[in-house]
Amino acid sequence: MKRQPFAMVPLPADRSTRKPRRKGLTMMMDWGLPVNAQRDWLQLIAPYVDLAKFVVGTARLYDEDYLLEKIALYKAHDVHPFIGGQFLEYVYATQGMQGARRYFQEAKRLGFDAIEVTDNCLPLDTAARQTLIRVAVDCGLDVHGEVGSKSDETTAKMLIAQANECFEAGAELVLIEGAELLIDGAPNRPLIAALRDGLDVTKIIFELIGPWIPGTHHCDVYALKKFYIDEFGPDVNIANLMPDQIWETEALRTGLSVAGPTEMAVAAQ
Repeated sequence: MKRQPFAMVPLPADRSTRKPRRKGLTMMMDWGLPVNAQRDWLQLIAPYVDLAKFVVGTARLYDEDYLLEKIALYKAHDVHPFIGGQFLEYVYATQGMQGARRYFQEAKRLGFDAIEVTDNCLPLDTAARQTLIRVAVDCGLDVHGEVGSKSDETTAKMLIAQANECFEAGAELVLIEGAELLIDGAPNRPLIAALRDGLDVTKIIFELIGPWIPGTHHCDVYALKKFYIDEFGPDVNIANLMPDQIWETEALRTGLSVAGPTEMAVAAQ
């Protein structure tokens, strides 16, 4: 085992440090990270990243060999790559369920083991959402469902119902749209509390918001992330981090940032 600096400083026992993690997952967004930059980042951050999302339809834009290299590099670092759900929404809107099945088969052929099923741009009813999930599972893929809207406010009851629809159809995890979890620049505490009471939060990934949401400020994103960790502990599942946010987020999880300590444990010498 490699030596670590400052080993006399203990890390929280309730932070899962070894991969594969069952909880305390961190999901990173890949907006077109060049493979050399990806390699450099993973040499540093891979121990703290569990999932990497090829956002929206960006997977379509790569040369295939380049994409295969990126997928293989993530897997070599025990980071699980998957495709963001808006690509599926586009395929389903333009080609229907037959096109969705071909999309799932192509994702599997390329080496993806998971995809996301969302309805950010294309509303899905229960039947369509569950059918897409079941067809994806039938094609050999894990499914990450996503519930919530980037533009409309959804009730806790509806979010819980939609999440359970995803689980019933075979989804492994469900992401909660970050735009639902912030209100007037502050964490939506009543909604988050209701989700905590109504769902198994070890299977839920709480998203952070980003610049695609009007009026978003960096301080709001940071406050939401800190709130998740304060509210649920260091093993909360968090999504939508950029590569350069991973290191600081792990420091936040372990109390080595502004999240703690909150009390003086020993008298100053």
